[in-house]
Amino acid sequence: MASDLEIRAGKAFIDDHFELAVDLYTQAIEINPNHAELYVERSQANIKLNNFTEAVADAHRAIELDPLMSKAFLRKGTACMKLEEYQTAKAAFETGASLAPGDSRFTNLIKECEERIAEETDGLPKQSVVQAPEAVESPETVVAAEKVHQVPMVTASKPKYRHEYYQKPQEVVVTIFAKGIPDGNVVVDFGEQILSVSIDVPGDVAYHFQPRLFGKIIPDKCRYEVLSTKIEIRLAKAEEIHWTSLEFSEENTVPQRINVSTIAGVASQRPTYPSSKTRMVDWDKLEAQVKKEEKEEKLDGDAALNKFFRDIYKDADEDTRRAMQKSFVESNGTVLSTNWKEVGSKKVEGSPPDGMEMKKWEY
Repeated sequence: MASDLEIRAGKAFIDDHFELAVDLYTQAIEINPNHAELYVERSQANIKLNNFTEAVADAHRAIELDPLMSKAFLRKGTACMKLEEYQTAKAAFETGASLAPGDSRFTNLIKECEERIAEETDGLPKQSVVQAPEAVESPETVVAAEKVHQVPMVTASKPKYRHEYYQKPQEVVVTIFAKGIPDGNVVVDFGEQILSVSIDVPGDVAYHFQPRLFGKIIPDKCRYEVLSTKIEIRLAKAEEIHWTSLEFSEENTVPQRINVSTIAGVASQRPTYPSSKTRMVDWDKLEAQVKKEEKEEKLDGDAALNKFFRDIYKDADEDTRRAMQKSFVESNGTVLSTNWKEVGSKKVEGSPPDGMEMKKWEY
């Protein structure tokens, strides 16, 4: 039986009060967090508010609770199409069609996805395609013509777990610092440009992290690992471009392609960490410059002698190093031999400079 909050939320949706509907569905979910239908309906309201990432997250949660609910796959596919995630949308629609063979909406939406995918892969000019119906469903009525409401996103509260990221030419590594979380309580899902992370520990408030990513990824090549102190997620980039942020935004839509020629011949690329500093420092160049200065530095006296001995030790084989260590220690620093055959079988006696004598230290 539908609760009072669910009924009020449905009426708010019918009256085009989508923000109120989302708020009421959220209250209903707090009371009954395992009711898949509530997530499906909130997903539809979020689609109306253009909160497509949140809509995907709600649909994904509904699928977790009820994997046989075709309407949840319809919501997920619809939101993914709005995000231009056509491969992910098609997969959702195909699953929904298998659960509801008689629903022609899935057939039409799958066909539209295939057309959009063909346009992307073959570079065909985009044709005017009639927008697929968003399948508004309600206990009382179906809204035929709906207005698209442009509503600003509500600022989210401070997340429960801190996260960071760094990137390499081929991948982005996201770290969520969640300590002591069992593997079975973590669900990670990858879309074409969506990352969905859910952490649900019994007796604790569930954590959801569903960003729309800066660039597209290859879901089949993405992976994650639950460690004792964190969750490490590796996102395989679809293109070798530099992500200026982890999440997509209208201001950061121009991709910066990585110049592969600058890293040719390098065994591994150092990760680039996001920084608040405007001036970028080339640490590899700085390190090379310091090493060059050290090599070319002109030393004299004891410093030059010590450097000479260090260079000999650094480039020496194992026997030579053993000879240098043994002779120096046993002679109290007065003899330094590189001949292991000479010093290896006997104790090396001290040999003080002319005019000086050795004395045993008395404790």
